[in-house]
Parts: sequence; C-alpha cells; structure tokens
Amino acid sequence: MKSTVALFSALLMAAPALAQCHKLAEVNTATPEGQLLQQAGQEADNSKKLVLLEQFTNQYPHHEALGWVYEQMLAGYVKAGDADKALAAGDKLAAMPQPCVEDSQQTLKAAELKKDPDLVLKWSAATAELAQRVMASPQPKDADDVENWKARVDYARQVNTYTEYSLYAMALQTTDAAKQVALLEALQKRNPKSEYYAKGIDTLFLAYQRSGAPDKAVALAQQVAQSGQASEDMLLVLTDDASKKKDAEKVHDYSAKVVTLMNSKAKPDGVTDSDWTKRKNTVLGVAYSLDGKQYFADGKLAPANDDLRKALPLVEENAALKTEVLFYLGLTNYKLQKAQDAYTYFKECAAVRSPFQAQATKNLAALRAQYHGLR
Repeated sequence: MKSTVALFSALLMAAPALAQCHKLAEVNTATPEGQLLQQAGQEADNSKKLVLLEQFTNQYPHHEALGWVYEQMLAGYVKAGDADKALAAGDKLAAMPQPCVEDSQQTLKAAELKKDPDLVLKWSAATAELAQRVMASPQPKDADDVENWKARVDYARQVNTYTEYSLYAMALQTTDAAKQVALLEALQKRNPKSEYYAKGIDTLFLAYQRSGAPDKAVALAQQVAQSGQASEDMLLVLTDDASKKKDAEKVHDYSAKVVTLMNSKAKPDGVTDSDWTKRKNTVLGVAYSLDGKQYFADGKLAPANDDLRKALPLVEENAALKTEVLFYLGLTNYKLQKAQDAYTYFKECAAVRSPFQAQATKNLAALRAQYHGLR
C-alpha cells in the first residue's frame, strides 16, 4: 500500500500548478481585516498561520475572502494532521457555491487521516462526482484556454482514480466487515473495471462471509471463478455450496481446481514454511474430504475411499473434520467389504467426542457381531 500512496503523491504533485478555487481579491491593508489577511498570507510557519486564519473567521464570519481563508485552513490542517479541523473547513467549503475538485480531495485526505470509513465513503463519492464533471467538460473554443483545460482534465482524471484507491485502502484498514462491504461495493458500482476493485475482491469475499451474507459470497466467487482467478477460499466455498446442492459435477470440478491451485501455488512472502504447510494441508484436506463424501453419496466407493484416505493425514490438526473423515472412511470400507479397515476407522472415530461418536460406537458393535477376529 505504501508504494501506491507514493505513486499517487508523485502523480498529483507532477500535475501542472492549478489555480486555487477561491481567489483572494486585492487586499486593502488600510483595514484591520486586510492587515490580518496580509499577515496570514505572509506567515511561513503553518501553525502560526492557522492561528491567524482562525482569528479571521471568528472576527469576520461574512467576509468575501472566507473561501480563500477556509481553503488555506483546509490545506494547513491536513498538513498538520488535524483531521477534525480539516473536515470542518472542508464542510464549510463544500457548502459554498461551486465546490471544486481540489478542496474536495483535500477533505477526502482529512477523512483518511481520521480513518473513518463512513467519511471516506462520503468524500470519495463527492470528490469523484466533481472530478467527473471536469473530465466531461467540453473543450473551450478559445485556443488560449485549451492547455489549461487539458491540465485540469488530466488532474481530475488522476483525482478520480485516487477516489477509487481511497475506498480500497480504507477497506483494508478497517476491521468492520459491514464497512468493508459498503466501501468495496461502492467501488464496484463506480467502476467495476477499477484496478483497485480487482485488488479488493478477496477482501470483499471474506467481508461477505464475516458479515453474514453467504449468498453474496457464493455469487462473487462464481463470478470470479468464471475468469479463472478464484482463490482457494472461493473455490472451497463453491465446492461446499455445490455439495449442499448435491451437484456432484461441480463438487468434483471445484475440488479438483483447489488441488491444482494449491499444488502449484508458491509460498506467499512473509509466511513461514511451517505456517504455509499447515495452510496448504488444511485447504487440500477440506477439498479431498468434500470430494470423497460426494463420491460416497453417489455410490462410487473406490474414488471415495481414495479421496478420503488422502484427506485423513491432512486434517490431523482439525479434530472436527478428522472425525467426520474417519466416519466416512469406516462406512466406505464397510461397503467395500474391508471389515478390518472399517473397524479401525470407526474405532478411532469413536474414541473422540464428536457428533459421529455415538454412531461409530454402534457400528463397532455391529462389526464385531458380524465378523470375528477384528482388532
């Protein structure tokens, strides 16, 4: 994220110098207000300048120079990292006639400083709307004005992209799943082809799951899977969804894609070898177990036995899933007339408290009654 911030900063700084939205008329230094404006304009120290500007707004709340003053305050407060005062100045400017892109973007930066998802959502939308107005503005007929128009349109285009980034960046920073959904859905609605929406899809998928919207998570995963870009988490959700819907073809298809993906995926940067092995085993174990259970449900015992046996060592650290795999291995091997294997699996399953423990215990008794010499 830091490199992206640096990139945007460089882009916006490289844009041609643009006039302020609120110009300061000729200052009459013979008046107290003129003297105060002059003093504020000449003050190099940001904190001292802000004190003078605040003094001006308090003493002359209806002065025609207020737009220029609030613009200076907004930039100064953002520079000082004072989000609340910057936002207050931004609100003042937005309420004035003909709000402009530069002021709105500065206010968006203040919302980012405050790390407030709702305010970022609000000011990202407001800034994008203003930027898009500039982008859609017609080229002036006067040749002398064309270069300035091109500069403003180019700057507005950069700002518009920045508003997309702001939604994505805020979604990564907040831990509130509902806020993440609101931010990334707004980004999708504004520009579904945005590079930042593409980067935020996994975050949106997980946010749907955490916020209690499984149907939206499945729909998003299906959409991404069509492009061949689905993550292992998305593919597992699709496998599980297909299993619940008893769609055997999709269960086998998605689980196979999980296996292919995980066997070819490189260890992510910053992840230890042990953590990556654990993650990889967990994902593969779930995929094999879902596939195996589906084969069992379809009466295809040989592939069921093969997948479930592959799953068992991979789910060793997941007690709940391990007992389920053991139980289905017991059933599968019983149907394959491998009594000793079935007995071994049921015995291990019955030794652990789980929803399968009682039935596994009954199955052990039935096997002992049917077969002799089991151990």
